[in-house]
Amino acid sequence: MESQNEPAAEVLQRAAAGEPAALNQLLEDFRGSLRRMIDLRMDRKMAARVDASDVVQDVLLEASQRLSDYVQGPAMPFRLWLRQIAQDRMIDLHRRHRALRRDVGREQPMERPAFGDQSSLDLAAQLRDAELTPAAATIRKELQQRFFEALDDLAEDDREIILMRHSEHLGNGEVAEALGLSPAAAGMRYLRALRRLREVLGESPSQAE
Repeated sequence: MESQNEPAAEVLQRAAAGEPAALNQLLEDFRGSLRRMIDLRMDRKMAARVDASDVVQDVLLEASQRLSDYVQGPAMPFRLWLRQIAQDRMIDLHRRHRALRRDVGREQPMERPAFGDQSSLDLAAQLRDAELTPAAATIRKELQQRFFEALDDLAEDDREIILMRHSEHLGNGEVAEALGLSPAAAGMRYLRALRRLREVLGESPSQAE
């Protein structure tokens, strides 16, 4: 989820104690970024079977049930803890729908969601060719499609860290904490993922013609 301010310790304590107003406000503050994080990991074919709003609600419900344990010994910032619950839920959903996704994928190419994320598109343009103009509509569309197709071809670890950095806008320190790595190790993993993404992207279709 996008980097944002941590909730005050007092708010966490009141929410964990079961105060309805504090709990509702705490979870609502993170609903938007949580929805975005889930949307980034749900392609349109999965979205046809799973309502992202239901996933968000399930994550918030689980967080409310586990909040008192979290407050007693927080191992990471609240926003990253909430993100981890969402990540675990998405992994479970993908496991349950993997076979169906593969069957559908044999029939037609997977459609990527229209994220409209400028940072991801800018990254694609930089990786492809510095001389390409992102403002050109046809090239932008081509780059966006190729970029997300390339992400699908990456290993899960590589894809995840690129989404965390360029779509969720997490800093290297936050990524390191979320993945249980040192900042140096997280930085190296990110650079390796970028190199692999660049290899997968190869030549743009426009240049190949």
